Amino acid sequence: MPTRGVSRVPGPGRTAGTALLAVAVAMSALTGCDSGSAPDERPGKPAAVRLPPRHAGFDYQIGGGYPPPAGVRIVSRDRSDSPAPGLYNICYVNAFQAQPEERSSWPADLLLRDGHGKVVIDEDWHEPLLDLRTPARRKRVADRVNQWIDGCAKKGYDAVEPDNYDSYTRSHHLLTAADATAFMRLISRHAHGLNLAVGQKNTAELAGRRQQAGLDFAVAEECGQYDECEVYAKAFDDRVVDIEYTDSGLRKAVARWGERLSIVRRDVDVSTPGKPEYVRKVR
Repeated sequence: MPTRGVSRVPGPGRTAGTALLAVAVAMSALTGCDSGSAPDERPGKPAAVRLPPRHAGFDYQIGGGYPPPAGVRIVSRDRSDSPAPGLYNICYVNAFQAQPEERSSWPADLLLRDGHGKVVIDEDWHEPLLDLRTPARRKRVADRVNQWIDGCAKKGYDAVEPDNYDSYTRSHHLLTAADATAFMRLISRHAHGLNLAVGQKNTAELAGRRQQAGLDFAVAEECGQYDECEVYAKAFDDRVVDIEYTDSGLRKAVARWGERLSIVRRDVDVSTPGKPEYVRKVR
């Protein structure tokens, strides 16, 4: 999700505006700009898991799908949307927090609560954090999230983007990085079993745990603006898609990483063409 005061974009039912240093991934012998998506042939992972191509045209459409602009080869869309035909498609899933309108659908004991029994809220987005403190609770949360991942697979997506990996940093020390990693491992294993790759969303401080968590590539927001692209590039062997929300961030990202990573500038609402706030730039 957008961080440092950037407005989050919609998940299912969300209205617009409310809404990653480890060893490199073992991959194909291709280097530089790939001619296509490479299968991941690491032991224990289905050979059909395909990684996104490096340095490819990218569009971030989680605020609503629309025909991809010319040159785009990778698209990220919300799980409620359908993939773009013929492209590499990433399915956005809000995995670590409950969207406000879905709060009532979650069992009360799976919402993280403080010592007074009060639900811990991500105040920026009014989203309750999910309780990942024990193996049993992590499994129960994963059982629900994995149903959404099943839906991504059935629709024909190539990968999933589980958002809010960094929610432990907003938990008032109730959750830990170990809790987040353990939960991510559960949903990554499930996704891999469906031949879906898994993207690390932001959370540069945990990039060194990418193998432990079962992560395959990175979805970074504003890594150019905040000088974090190198972290993701090293950890994920340049398989990084980066969304910048300012012209200055785009300039910084392109100047340093424009020949290696997949970079796009979007408006903070990630709106669709025709809306006044719509912005999409690659240079």
